[in-house]
Amino acid sequence: MKSFFIFGLSVIALLSFSCKSGSFTEIQAQLPDMSGKSDGTYRGNYVLSGSPVKVTLDVTVKDNNITAIKIIKHFCSPIGKKAEKIIESVIKRQSLNVDAVSGATGSSKAILKAVENALQ
Repeated sequence: MKSFFIFGLSVIALLSFSCKSGSFTEIQAQLPDMSGKSDGTYRGNYVLSGSPVKVTLDVTVKDNNITAIKIIKHFCSPIGKKAEKIIESVIKRQSLNVDAVSGATGSSKAILKAVENALQ
């Protein structure tokens, strides 16, 4: 029972660390050219290397603008879940050049890269 408890704590610590900031600052997402992008919904995925963070999302485009982003799957710790609010900034600014959510840099970067992948 004691070893199970220690294993569980180790997994929780790993998930918490991998969803927080670390060496993820060098990951940069760029919004592809939206001119001429057909209206529709585009699926994007991203797996953050060296961590358990995985994101699948849908990006809706209308009149060359991002009108909605719906997260389909976001595998991360509860701390990383707060990164999901970054989609509000992306839609408002029509840019992927937005600040990462403090304490959830890894998940923030994964979400931004998934948006980039959806729109390529």
